[in-house]
This record gives sequence, structure tokens and C-alpha cells, in this order.
Amino acid sequence: MMPVWTLLLVGAGLMLCLTLFVLLKVELCGLARGTEKSRKLTEAALAEIRQAIEELRVGLREAEQRTGVLVPPTPPRTGLNLTTRAQALRMFRRGEQPERIAAALHVPENEVRLLIKVHQLSVGR
Repeated sequence: MMPVWTLLLVGAGLMLCLTLFVLLKVELCGLARGTEKSRKLTEAALAEIRQAIEELRVGLREAEQRTGVLVPPTPPRTGLNLTTRAQALRMFRRGEQPERIAAALHVPENEVRLLIKVHQLSVGR
């Protein structure tokens, strides 16, 4: 009687192992399908990103070509030409302050102050 129970228990154990093996295989197949789907989505997103980068490169090349055609900006004009210099010195001799001279002639105040200092040094004061 004992060997029958032993055979039944061994058979039940083998059936349980076989069932667990089949369930494990089914779960692995499901995970593989999910991983494959995720990989395909990632590849599609990567392809879109690569296409966007290529479009940006083309746009950048076009912009660089356009900037090569543009005219360079004109250099800034000198603040004090001879006429402005003479007018600033006349205003200074009349007693105007450097701030007002700069505002009236639309030149930087520090240039007016420098002009006045150079003029005073050349006159000998």
C-alpha cells in the first residue's frame, strides 16, 4: 500500500512541476511580447527624433548660408567730428555744462568731458 501512495505523491509532484513550468513559459512569452512592443515604440520615437534633428540641421545650414549673404553692419560712427567738436567747445565757452552739451549734440558725456580736458590742456590752463 505504501508504494501506491508514494507513486501518487511523486506523480502529483511531477504534474505540479510541469504545470509551473508551463505557466513560467507563458509568462515569459508575455513579457517578451511586452518588451518587443516597448522596443518598437522606442525605435519609432528614436526615428522621429533623428528626423527632427536632421530637419534642424538643414534649417541651420540654410540660416548659416543666409547670414553669409547678409551685409555686415556699418561700423559705429565717431562721436565727435570737427563740426560737433567746434560746437561743443563754443557751448563750453558760453558756460554750458558737459551734461547739457552731450544731450544737445547727442554724443556721450564722457567724450564731451574728454574734449574739454584736451582743449584746456592745449590752451595751457
